[in-house]
Amino acid sequence: MNCPSCGAEMTSPTLAARLGGEVAVDVCPACQVIWFDHFESLKLSPGATLQLFRMIGERSQKAPEPIRQPLKCPRCDIRLLLTNDRQRNTPFRYWRCGRDHGRLITFFDFLREKDFIKPLSPQQLADVRAHVQSINCSNCGAPVDVARESACAHCGSPLSMIDAAQIEHLTAQLQADDAAAKTIDPALPGKLALEKLEVDTLFRHLREDEGWKSSSPLGLVEAGLSFLARKLS
Repeated sequence: MNCPSCGAEMTSPTLAARLGGEVAVDVCPACQVIWFDHFESLKLSPGATLQLFRMIGERSQKAPEPIRQPLKCPRCDIRLLLTNDRQRNTPFRYWRCGRDHGRLITFFDFLREKDFIKPLSPQQLADVRAHVQSINCSNCGAPVDVARESACAHCGSPLSMIDAAQIEHLTAQLQADDAAAKTIDPALPGKLALEKLEVDTLFRHLREDEGWKSSSPLGLVEAGLSFLARKLS
């Protein structure tokens, strides 16, 4: 399958489904988008969601290519419809096929949908401002002047970071499933509980991270993704 945005061939990792079987999703690393055929996202097992999270972390080390409009369904070629949705209190969006063939979602909005991202608290924002002047928006890649703004002026996304507690919860769910638990380190939930403390204070030592020294700084979400992807590997 070719990416609806850039036209490049997408990769197709095969993931475990909730009730057995497999789900093949399509991923464009350059545009940082995922295509799910009809209901594929809902079929992902906790282990598959964790695996996809790790893959996103490994491939989010630079800003995504801009989404190129109009986007067309890779199955039937009709124009995809931008759709706004909400998971609990977290808004997210995607582009869907009007004929229900599937939907296209960015890495960032997939993490929002799965409740893996939380906005910065006032104290966390103050800590970030004490260490850096500008970061990249994790949604669109635009620079954000953190001294003046708490959200991206280009796309409106609030400054956010990875919610390590949610990752820990998902891992516990995975371990509760006897079949899936065989595929992970039994000690992983405990390890993630310890790593959560480091993720929660990640922004306190951003200047020590090589990603923040580059000319194109990462966003807070990418920094947390990179950190946790290494721990989940």
